Amino acid sequence: MARPIVLSNGEMHVGLNGYGTVHDFYYPYVGFENHSAGGNLRHRVGIWVDGQLSWIDDPKNNQRDWTFKFRLPHGALIGYFMAKNERLGILLEFDDFVDAHINAFFRNIHIVNTRNQARDIRLFMHQAFDIGDSQSNSDTAQYIPNSNAILHYRGRRALVVSGVCRNKPFDQYSVGLFGIEGKEGTYRDADDGELGMNNVEHGRVDSTIRFKMKIGANSSERVHYWIAAGTTTREALNVHKRIQDDKAMSNMRRTADWWHDWLKPTYDIIDKVTPTHRTTFLQSIMIIKSQIDVRGGVIASTDTSMLNYSRDAYAYCWPRDGAYAIWPLIRIGYTEEALRFFRFTKHGMHPEGYMMHKYRADGALGSSWHSYIHEGGVVAPPIQEDETALPLFIFAQYYNMHPDKALLAEFYESMIKPMAYFLTSYIDDVSGLPKASYDLWEQTFLTSTYTTAVTYAALMAASDLATASDDQNNAVKWRLAANDIQTAAHKHFYNEDRKVFRRGINVRDGAIVYDNVVDCSSVFGAYIFGLFDSGSTEVKTSIETIKELFDINKGALGLPRYEDDNYRRVSPGITGNYWFITSLWLAQYFIDTNETDKAMAILDWTKGHAMSTGVMSEQIDPSTDEMISPAPLTWTHAEYVATLLDLIPKD
Repeated sequence: MARPIVLSNGEMHVGLNGYGTVHDFYYPYVGFENHSAGGNLRHRVGIWVDGQLSWIDDPKNNQRDWTFKFRLPHGALIGYFMAKNERLGILLEFDDFVDAHINAFFRNIHIVNTRNQARDIRLFMHQAFDIGDSQSNSDTAQYIPNSNAILHYRGRRALVVSGVCRNKPFDQYSVGLFGIEGKEGTYRDADDGELGMNNVEHGRVDSTIRFKMKIGANSSERVHYWIAAGTTTREALNVHKRIQDDKAMSNMRRTADWWHDWLKPTYDIIDKVTPTHRTTFLQSIMIIKSQIDVRGGVIASTDTSMLNYSRDAYAYCWPRDGAYAIWPLIRIGYTEEALRFFRFTKHGMHPEGYMMHKYRADGALGSSWHSYIHEGGVVAPPIQEDETALPLFIFAQYYNMHPDKALLAEFYESMIKPMAYFLTSYIDDVSGLPKASYDLWEQTFLTSTYTTAVTYAALMAASDLATASDDQNNAVKWRLAANDIQTAAHKHFYNEDRKVFRRGINVRDGAIVYDNVVDCSSVFGAYIFGLFDSGSTEVKTSIETIKELFDINKGALGLPRYEDDNYRRVSPGITGNYWFITSLWLAQYFIDTNETDKAMAILDWTKGHAMSTGVMSEQIDPSTDEMISPAPLTWTHAEYVATLLDLIPKD
């Protein structure tokens, strides 16, 4: 299930699912330590009225009772969620946000009685945590009477749950077990509208609190609910105390003000964005920001839906994805996010000058399926070389926009030189091209056209940085290496028979073996990074080949990654799901060739597959138009923003 609303302050990140309930709760890193990952960890919301209880995320009930709407109406990363139940005569409206200044998640809940008589209505807020994603059943939850709160804690992670209605705290609570010893959870204690008032439990624990109110005919009431976080119980309780001392809506106003201030560079250019895309453009900028940890990690996606059917999710920083995500922010005028990302990259760099597969938000290495030993006994680092080359290239673009010698002092010796040394040393003697590494899709070990293109561009950029650093020897060395790579690429990568760039090559026993799969990244990589001239026959015919092969000439607007891509393919008989990234690359090509109408068709198609909050996924099923998670995917939003920026006339 996608996350229609994601909320973040760079340390705490909350994802709400299609029922409007908490499904991801990260702290103290965006994308790391998800304390609510998993179906049985959803935070339920229940209404008891007229002697019956209804949980809004109960599949059996909501199919006939609850309807939902999601929006981002505040010009800030503050979500609006509405749940309506005609049968019960109840309307719930939520304004949800993660505070911009303190680590707290808020739900301001408007409860509307749509019936013509006054009624006794009880709101139940249930929360289940697996603190630190420990799976060790060693959490504690306890009621803190002096604080009017429920404290969940384990080790150096503490979460304080509380709320008020008419300035009075919740009137009942229960703490208990779930998922062990035959226990379903404290939410079942609410079936009769009452809670058992159990004070403490340890193990695999959850809690439920109740707000009881009398709401008049066609009238409403408000409940302000929050979860405060800290790395100690004292810190979390201090955050909770600060919330209690503030007025209920002041946190929301301060957070809205923070977002309006942060969005100023976006507002400065938004009038230049195509009018029909301005709202989604703004939403995408905020969604990209939501996926960035304050320490620099840019998370591919905080949506953990994939854990339902896969070994892992996307809550990691791939240096390549991070560079693509940071680039449109740089173009708009943001600086802090870029600098933090470059520092994160520098700190994660291998001593030999390359980046590894992916990283956790705390900078540690992420999980990987890449091997040191490859076909034919080849021993090579388990890397994707473009993940070294692209951050270097993007850093150079940043420096061109902000030519500050302090940047070179901080990054040239410590990051640029080691990366460039690695790129120039990692060359195959037979082909003259970069040695094999995994492709950007993380599946094929070869010397890909795409990776070669990024490596070429990175070395050209490194040469310029060397010149700016008065390092003429390396400036010449790196430019010559780039030129040699380009010469070899022109010899090997274009397939005359299919009139398209090859996916790449491998060297086996001194002989070159061609991989002739048609891969969109090969075509757009060669074009975008200047490995082949944009007006060359090779680029033009390659574009025409993918347009014909993937039915663009017959009206299709989406592109797969490559022919016969079976990753997460559901519908039989298709060449692969449509990926927004590759489709938007085609739109960028159309902009460059003055085919604006075609580019707009792809942009409109992309926006048409976004959720009401602007959230976009990685791919869609072309047969059903079904969104294929994860959603949001940071890279998708970045390419969408970048494409719209390309439409703005250059001054």
